Amino acid sequence: MKKIELEIVALSHSITQTHSYAVVLGEINGLRRLPIVIGGFEAQAIAVALEKMQPSRPLTHDLMKNFMNAFAIDLHEIIICDLQEGIFYSKLVCSSENDTVEIDSRTSDALALAVRFGCPIFTYENILESAGILMEDTPGGKKKKVKTETSDKELTGKTDLKTMTLEELNSLLNEVLENEDYIRAIAIRDEINTRKKS
Repeated sequence: MKKIELEIVALSHSITQTHSYAVVLGEINGLRRLPIVIGGFEAQAIAVALEKMQPSRPLTHDLMKNFMNAFAIDLHEIIICDLQEGIFYSKLVCSSENDTVEIDSRTSDALALAVRFGCPIFTYENILESAGILMEDTPGGKKKKVKTETSDKELTGKTDLKTMTLEELNSLLNEVLENEDYIRAIAIRDEINTRKKS
């Protein structure tokens, strides 16, 4: 079966499920998107890696990467290989000096590791056909930057970032970073950067 390469194009709060997020994968050189609902912790793990944040202590997926590196195990690719009753199944394709193995994984964990290793993400045509969404072609054919989206109120515990002073934003940023809430930190950081550019 032919593999189709995907990339992460968006990470947003899920409108359909409370306390859930959606990671949206886009077909490389194509117009189809594959939205996958994931949990908050997994969304945070993906966002931390996408935004190249450095947590003070290793998160679980960082620990996994460090463990694999320590024992000379390389992650070559992840494959979203099956879809059953709305649940995506994935495999990690790993190799050591002597062997190549496929390891069963939750898709959210596989994506968090793929971002950390910089390895390709694949799926099969039948999965894109059944769960994918066809997007309209964008003018100029330019790729959109990976986005991590959610409303300001959602991220900051019903606090509207636009009404806060720069000093309050910096204070809130330090607070959420201490609590290792990187999803909220991204929105606050973006608001601070927007104001600094103005």
